[in-house]
Amino acid sequence: MEKTLGVRQEAVLLTSNGSLLENGGLAKVLRFFGVGWRPMTVAEFLSYKNMNQESSASIRIFCSSNTLLVLAGELKRNGREMLRWQEDVHSVFVYAGDDPAILRRLIRILTGEDAAVVSKLNRGIRDFAVSDEFNEFCGVMAGVRVAASKEDVEAGLLLHTSKAGVLNIISSDQGATFLKLEYNRVPVFLSTCRNIIDIDAQLTTQNFDVRDHFLSAVPVVLYIKWAFAGTCWTAPETNACLIIDDPVLKSTHGFVNFEELLSLMKRHKFSTNIAFIPWNWRRSTPKVVRLLRENPQNYSVSVHGCDHTRAEFGSLDRQRLYWKAQQALERMKRHESITGIRHDRVMVFPQGIFSEAAMSVLKHTDLIAVVNNDVICAGPHPCAIAISDVWDIAVMRYSNFPIFTRRYPWEGIENFAFDTLLGKPAIAVIHHDYCSDHCARLVNFIERLNALQCAPTWRNLGDVVRRTCRQREVSPGAVEVEMYGTELRIENRSHEPKHFLIRRRECEPSAIDQISTGAQEIAWRAVDGRIDFEIELHPGENRVIKIKFHNLAGKGHNGDNLPYRLKTMLRRYLCEVRDNYVAPLRCRFAGSR
Repeated sequence: MEKTLGVRQEAVLLTSNGSLLENGGLAKVLRFFGVGWRPMTVAEFLSYKNMNQESSASIRIFCSSNTLLVLAGELKRNGREMLRWQEDVHSVFVYAGDDPAILRRLIRILTGEDAAVVSKLNRGIRDFAVSDEFNEFCGVMAGVRVAASKEDVEAGLLLHTSKAGVLNIISSDQGATFLKLEYNRVPVFLSTCRNIIDIDAQLTTQNFDVRDHFLSAVPVVLYIKWAFAGTCWTAPETNACLIIDDPVLKSTHGFVNFEELLSLMKRHKFSTNIAFIPWNWRRSTPKVVRLLRENPQNYSVSVHGCDHTRAEFGSLDRQRLYWKAQQALERMKRHESITGIRHDRVMVFPQGIFSEAAMSVLKHTDLIAVVNNDVICAGPHPCAIAISDVWDIAVMRYSNFPIFTRRYPWEGIENFAFDTLLGKPAIAVIHHDYCSDHCARLVNFIERLNALQCAPTWRNLGDVVRRTCRQREVSPGAVEVEMYGTELRIENRSHEPKHFLIRRRECEPSAIDQISTGAQEIAWRAVDGRIDFEIELHPGENRVIKIKFHNLAGKGHNGDNLPYRLKTMLRRYLCEVRDNYVAPLRCRFAGSR
């Protein structure tokens, strides 16, 4: 039977030689999830007295197979320390060292058998599967399959054991790579990967792909989320939304039929946001307007650039960018006044291109966040983005204005599952051509996403942003919350009053005009690169907190001369010809061959 979680849930990074270098990656991941830790040598651990008198089994150990082998030898020689091991240690996370022979010796001790085989991964391995028999531990990753990457093959080992009671958590058809064993009644979670991901490493692509780092990332995150469930950062809920870029609100746009899509949303339980180009504000047809207005739980509309010209938000000209953003929002307001369709104040950049200056400017508008595929800005000297930045709920590197990441379905259900494990919302994006098979591929993707353990709640895009945060209980009745968008819907889901300590990263506190909830202004303070404020909520109560920044000086400048406007109009109509006529003809021609 599993030991219950202790009050303190203490993390110990154990080493055999006193060097933290071997556990450096672990320390970074623990820090990311808000888990405190202390380094210890084996000798220090053996002499350490657990100070948590309220609960036993408070210690979670992280170490290499080399270190656990040394510790096991010491425990075997000292019966009293073995007893304390059983009483004080909740569980152990172990990663393979550099020597397969040492790992083999450790397995022999853990399983008590000589038949265990440790071998290198070979290039014939096609994929890894996460067990669906240990859902309490695997959570949203349960049952997920991932293609084996070159990095996993080079860094991993395979373990074959017939010992009863050993649970394969991640395995292939040739053996296991992550297992749950037991050593003297203490659960031991063993990863055969020799590396722990360095989340401070610079991102080399526009988003993190778990398929490239599966064995170095997933086991340790699964363990931390399970072992520190009561104290680590977690998301209070998992939300999802599908975005379709570009459509004009007419009966059909390319392969998108709005009535057909609505029927599919109701049948398969998902929601769709239309990334709407503000330039089209006068072109929505009454039939589709009525459809969207009458089904706000299914359809929503966000802001997709302004004119949707290439790199229009990749400029470095702040005044020009500010004018563009204000023009986009003004057009969306006009569209709302004509149609009655409320828009989510979320920006989706055309072609995903943006500059650091654009992010700084958008912070001073009514927009509450950005949702984008790309997280590395345009420009001669782009900001360095680390893996930890994209593991976070939203990327906050650009003037602390958030970028919530979104993905294409073909990036794999495993990436959406891992995002959910991290606490990120599941935001998918397609273009009209993904519906060319009457949405068969789309429905298949939605069904797989909804079939995950911890299935997401589908909402409009604005609510996804407002409801996404991370939190942890710091004491009975007190919850620490990290806010990302400039609006947050916070809810007390308990049966007792709660005190919420809310923080948000902010590099320029002087830019804040006010923080409020409803008509009530909230007092706040700036502390070490962030702002802090507090709020009390009764059981079942929820409120929306809003942060308003000062407007930028001036109104920006308009560079839209007549040639530019004509070029923009021509681009918009040519794009529609491409989507509505050229793309369907190509599809029919390809299908007839």
